[in-house]
Amino acid sequence: MDQLNIDAWAGRITRDTGCVSPELAQQLHATVGSGRPPSAGDLLPPLWHWCAFPVTAPNDMLGRDGHPRGSDLLPPVHLKRRMWAGGALRFRAPLRVGEPMERQSKVRQLTDKTGANGPMVFVTVDHAIYGPSGLAIEERQDIVYLEIPASYSPPQKRPMPVPPVEQVEPSETLLFRYSALTFNAHRIHYDLAYATDVEKYPGLVVHGPLQATLLMRAAVRQRRRVPSYFDFKGVHPMFAGAPCDIAAQQEDAALNLWTGQNGHQCMQATAIWEETQ
Repeated sequence: MDQLNIDAWAGRITRDTGCVSPELAQQLHATVGSGRPPSAGDLLPPLWHWCAFPVTAPNDMLGRDGHPRGSDLLPPVHLKRRMWAGGALRFRAPLRVGEPMERQSKVRQLTDKTGANGPMVFVTVDHAIYGPSGLAIEERQDIVYLEIPASYSPPQKRPMPVPPVEQVEPSETLLFRYSALTFNAHRIHYDLAYATDVEKYPGLVVHGPLQATLLMRAAVRQRRRVPSYFDFKGVHPMFAGAPCDIAAQQEDAALNLWTGQNGHQCMQATAIWEETQ
């Protein structure tokens, strides 16, 4: 890790304040919503808090890929490809549209290793999100850094285990809107020339958090309430231009979910509802 002292970053803590305003909630609903658009004071749909804490780095502080070059929380990893690989969330209390939120973030672990395709750095970040009623969400975020390859080398494809229950079109417009709402300037999601010529993807990449949000939406539709626990993991990139299949299968107390494209999995997720809810 370029002689980076890992111990100096593990345990680092930052604090942020944020809010999903009624205006932002209306924009989110137009992009990934379902049912009636939420208004001020309504329950905030799960995972929409990801838009409450934008990283407002000035343009001249962004790297070539669109990510901020520096961070008070994340280490300065020399590897140029950064991905939100997965995460897990436990929902403790509801959040509402227009309410102030606070987020405490802490680097739990950094791991430097070498895989089949070269060096990798894994960073695990823990977030605690608070609303007026106290702790609302405990979240783990998994970030992976890789070298940009000389050519696209996809991971092994895993077939979708069950037929889809829903299909979404991951259009360029959807990717652009989600990037704007999360204030995410990573160019692989909206700049086709950069995605293909620089990072060697075959097309625009569908955000991992966007896929997770679609899976959460499907889970809430199936059970008509927010799960108490939700985890997700990306297993293959998804690209704009081909339909996104969403599949779900009940297994005991859990609902297993997948996004897929062209018959193979892109993201796996699990939702669990506690019986006391």
